[in-house]
Amino acid sequence: MTETETIGQTREISGNDAWLKRYYFTRAGFSIVWVVAAFGLAHSATAVVAALLLIYPAWDAIANMVDAQRNGGLRRNPTQAFNAAVSTVTTIAVAIALTQSMNAVLGVFGVWAALSGLLQLATAARRWKSSGGQWPMILSGVQSTAAGGMFLVQATAPELPQISTIAPYAAFGAFYFLISAVWLTVKDVRGRRA
Repeated sequence: MTETETIGQTREISGNDAWLKRYYFTRAGFSIVWVVAAFGLAHSATAVVAALLLIYPAWDAIANMVDAQRNGGLRRNPTQAFNAAVSTVTTIAVAIALTQSMNAVLGVFGVWAALSGLLQLATAARRWKSSGGQWPMILSGVQSTAAGGMFLVQATAPELPQISTIAPYAAFGAFYFLISAVWLTVKDVRGRRA
């Protein structure tokens, strides 16, 4: 490998990390706002709660599509392409489940959390060598999968779940995205000083 190729590769990796840093901060910020809204509006009109429940997976679909496009397109990022499709189908499934019960909605979120967690884990594992800050994404994927199983169990309980049942899941997602963004920021600062 020539020196020019090495420099080009380094620029591509650092450019990718710069994108991921912005992306992770954006994902963290959105999730924090959503969690605050979910707790603050939990007892609001049904339409408000329904809108929040639809916005969350729809946002995930859009975010995965944009990230995949910024990293070489959907063909080069099959786990994100599939994650975007799963989140899109989840948005539709949540709309249908809202006509049934909150237990049905929680069940849909359970399946989604489990699937998207596995896909996030696979994406982070694929990016491990080329990008920094992936270990929190791996932990997030594992935790999302576990939360999905917990939601499925809770969905069968006689108690009627609230949107606040889902909010801690989103809060942990925000935490992991924030840790990844901060990790990349620190890495960037250290790289500039070196």
